[in-house]
Amino acid sequence: MGGGADALVPKSGWRAGDVGLFAVVVFAWAGNYLFVRVGEGFVAPLWLASLRAGIGALAIGGYLALRRPLGAFSRRDVRDALLLGIPNTAVFLGLWFVAAPAIAPGETAVLVYTFPLWVAVFAPALLGSHLGRRHAYAVGLGFVGVVLVSEPWNAAVRGADLLPFLELLAAAISWAVATLLFQRRFSPEKLPWANGYQLLGGAAVLIGVSVAAGQTATPLASPGLWVAAAWLGLLGTAFAYGVWFHLLRSVHASALSAYAFLVPLTALGLSAVFEGERLILPQLVGVLLVVLGIYLVGTNPLSSRTGPGPTLEGA
Repeated sequence: MGGGADALVPKSGWRAGDVGLFAVVVFAWAGNYLFVRVGEGFVAPLWLASLRAGIGALAIGGYLALRRPLGAFSRRDVRDALLLGIPNTAVFLGLWFVAAPAIAPGETAVLVYTFPLWVAVFAPALLGSHLGRRHAYAVGLGFVGVVLVSEPWNAAVRGADLLPFLELLAAAISWAVATLLFQRRFSPEKLPWANGYQLLGGAAVLIGVSVAAGQTATPLASPGLWVAAAWLGLLGTAFAYGVWFHLLRSVHASALSAYAFLVPLTALGLSAVFEGERLILPQLVGVLLVVLGIYLVGTNPLSSRTGPGPTLEGA
């Protein structure tokens, strides 16, 4: 991750090795959904979320301190990045982790990855982007898919309520809005440091809310918890974000975002193998509609006054 604005400017396209690196990132992010379930067997959801954010922030900060000096990253930049950690980390991870025990990992991933659809919805207001007909179709297909996946008409039959589904959709909205605000506030060369600081700010808020809510942080000595926390914080956050920003040096952000649908599909596969998750036919149709919506948004990037720019992708 070299210095200068050009380090994150998309250039020629996929290079040798990029596909393999992207596959590792997809696997790391998809695995997060299983390891959230593992970690929550040992510690309360908000404490697990704070561990993921805190470990990720420390790992990213340590790496950047060695490889990319702060340079022009001002105190005002630090303040704004910390504040953006509230919607991008505290609210996003908090809602996701709280809802996770009630919904299978693959289904959770599908709902969280409605994120690109919400980006398309809010980009006109926040970035002055133009929402074209294709975007409207993509968002419409995606939202029909969400209804089919969540099956609100069967909530009473299967003994579940809609609150966890709504929490996951609210998490996706918070993530999308925060991403747009990041794109509006920070130039490409500042995004790696901004990402580290927002994780730090989010972790601080999550810890504060956990203490205020009376959630216990014990047993922190459990090996199973630290295996889950290491995956979530090191591989699924610090490493994956580092590779993402590395890929942005050669691959356009829209080209990467177009394949974001591979994360929920991989999470569904992993959940089927390790959790025995199965979807009925209407839900499978819903997944396909969400995937199609994500792909259509990704392959038809939104134009804006600020330019496309790299995004904070991945969960």
